[in-house]
Amino acid sequence: MGHGLLESAYQECLYFELKEIGLNVDKQKALPLVYKEVKLDVGYRLDLMVKNKVIVELKSVEALSEVHLAQTITYLKLTNCKLGLLINFNVVRLVDGLKRVVNNF
Repeated sequence: MGHGLLESAYQECLYFELKEIGLNVDKQKALPLVYKEVKLDVGYRLDLMVKNKVIVELKSVEALSEVHLAQTITYLKLTNCKLGLLINFNVVRLVDGLKRVVNNF
């Protein structure tokens, strides 16, 4: 699709492609925050979760920042997932917008 579209467009396209190849994918999956053993709905949503194991956080920004990385790491911690993929689609070559994120905690 090229760069320059909204994040939501890339999310729908990637969701479609992953479903098309037979992967179990959830989009905009609610992520409650557990505080003092109480689930709080604070509005966190995972862009994509693949096979209940890999979180895919999508961006369409000038450049990825430490905040984007921190957000992905936080989502990994809250879900107890080990692996995440942070993708920025606002790049000329998609490979330049990919960042693998591992939960080491």
